[in-house]
Amino acid sequence: MKTNELKFTGLQCVQPASVEKEITGGYTSDLMSDVMANMKEGEALITIQAHKNSVAVAALMGASALIFCHSRPASPDVLAAAAKENLAVYISSGSQYETSIALFEALKSA
Repeated sequence: MKTNELKFTGLQCVQPASVEKEITGGYTSDLMSDVMANMKEGEALITIQAHKNSVAVAALMGASALIFCHSRPASPDVLAAAAKENLAVYISSGSQYETSIALFEALKSA
């Protein structure tokens, strides 16, 4: 599934990627050192950490997308950093648990 195809209830794209990327899975964590140690390239990072460090870590790990949960807003500087890294940013109204399940289901049915 490409980043522009990612859709499920409660998900809103706030920063599309200029070049679509393949989403191969998801990684859920709020601890960026854990993300750096375990996330695989192509996965979407699911977190509540809606700040520029999350963008930097996601870009470093080759994430396909960044999903902020619990309707955490992405500030203009976060969106600008994501755009610079060609990283799609989504806001989910659900928890990390709910968002992880929804991403799994979306990828399974793709």
